[in-house]
Amino acid sequence: MKVSTAAMGLLAALPTAHSWGSLGHITTAMVATNFVQPETASYFKVLLRNDTEHYLAGVATWADSIRYTKWGRFTAAFHFIDAHDSPPTYCGVEFDRDCKENGCVVSALQNYTSQLLDGELVAWRRMQAAKFVIHFLGDIHQPLHTEDVAKGGNGIHVLWNGNEVNLHHVWDSSIAEQMLGGIGRKPYPAALEWSANLTAEIQTGGKYAAQRESWTKGMMLDDPIQTSMGWATESNSFVCSAVLPEGPSAIVGQELALGEYFQRAAEVTELQVARGGYRLAKWLDLIAERINAQASADEL
Repeated sequence: MKVSTAAMGLLAALPTAHSWGSLGHITTAMVATNFVQPETASYFKVLLRNDTEHYLAGVATWADSIRYTKWGRFTAAFHFIDAHDSPPTYCGVEFDRDCKENGCVVSALQNYTSQLLDGELVAWRRMQAAKFVIHFLGDIHQPLHTEDVAKGGNGIHVLWNGNEVNLHHVWDSSIAEQMLGGIGRKPYPAALEWSANLTAEIQTGGKYAAQRESWTKGMMLDDPIQTSMGWATESNSFVCSAVLPEGPSAIVGQELALGEYFQRAAEVTELQVARGGYRLAKWLDLIAERINAQASADEL
């Protein structure tokens, strides 16, 4: 698919992101934009004060941009849940065991979903909550955001096209960027093309069409913990099958940008971004539907 000149112009106006990494988050948001209901789009365009088609993508990396600021450092733990398992012999996430006292991505999704639904909160608080939900729903689909080993792979050093990097960065950014032929510092055009391709694969006739209904099975707006624990468990399972198939020690110093490892990792990355985008759309639909119903009831 070619990115049009007009679309490039729109993308150039979006905020710059420096690092899912930014490509995964922006693509997830763009996929979601293609599947939300019209009423959902209308609601979030108003809430986010952005009436362009990129109203979700424009805030998809905001939570990363504030996590290292003095104000936002309290959110650092909200981007992951540290599964205390032992890949590759056992992968599994338990909320009581693995969600830290100061929070995790699962509790954050519950908290900020609840804030979004709270009509008593001022608009700027609900707007902030929307930004967090959009980002954290993407995070939970990155396998190493659901794993404790070596700080989610940050302490495991590997090679990527001959350069030493940590394994977490490989799964955050390197795999997706190489899949798309390299993106430099311009993730938005690449995300637009990738999201269009993923959307086609999710729609009727695409390779994910038969799976998409199962992706939202068990989704419950009134129980974000159980819902997102299902997503976390699913992501974490890939730590055993694709991220560390032979264990943490075996992967140290290995070249991962070539051969079977990259091929399997690319398949998982594509699937997880597709799932994350589709689920984000349906989660936002549930939120907007509840809010609109409450507003209608208040008018009676």
